[in-house]
Amino acid sequence: MNNFYTYILECSDGSYYVGSTRNLKQRIWNHERGCGSNYTSKRLPVKLVYCEEFSRIDDAYNREKQIQKWSRKKKMALINSNNEELKKYSECKNNSHYKNM
Repeated sequence: MNNFYTYILECSDGSYYVGSTRNLKQRIWNHERGCGSNYTSKRLPVKLVYCEEFSRIDDAYNREKQIQKWSRKKKMALINSNNEELKKYSECKNNSHYKNM
């Protein structure tokens, strides 16, 4: 069975890089040596802070694209396994208006 991964790296400037791969160990090794992506190569060193495993590459890629759209706070909640914060940042902003009615 092949395994595929969505991962988050923390860069030296504190920013996050989200990616997906079929070979996590090799991909992280590439990032650490400055040849993983243009973004991370300018923000070395990097550190793996989060990873999810999938059985299909399209699921890993779709999850990557989903997380890339998230705010920094929401990514931090995911990284820290803070389900309350993750839920809070996942709520539609329009719904908060109706909760106060």
